[in-house]
Amino acid sequence: MDPNAAQTFTIGLLARAAGVGVETVRYYQRRGLLAEPAPGRGAYRTYGAAELARLRAIRRAQQLGFSLEEIDGLLALNADTDRERARAAAQAKIELIEARIRQLQDMRDALAELVHCCRHSDAATPCPILRALAGEAAAPD
Repeated sequence: MDPNAAQTFTIGLLARAAGVGVETVRYYQRRGLLAEPAPGRGAYRTYGAAELARLRAIRRAQQLGFSLEEIDGLLALNADTDRERARAAAQAKIELIEARIRQLQDMRDALAELVHCCRHSDAATPCPILRALAGEAAAPD
């Protein structure tokens, strides 16, 4: 193989190089996130470094919490001219993550209070956790 030749991948090799499954690559193609190349010699479709980089960018954006719809919008941005729009999208994602963190903290606090009530209530009374799940008021301490 010529070391100066551009590296090409079959769909299986592309998927493996990006750490995803072949069906994931096909799904991204159906969603329009990744172009489906024209068949090459022998009817095999081959992918290049650009498709691998795009696939890795999609996966990284997912790891950062972006939805596929959001990723589609991000990938449509121009790296040289759309800095403000990319920053706004990232800032909006940060705000959603912070809101989710607050929601999770509230859930943790509510559960901790129920566990506290359960631990410090008379064993002969109904379980405060199960009462709360049923929509009944927990017994006061």
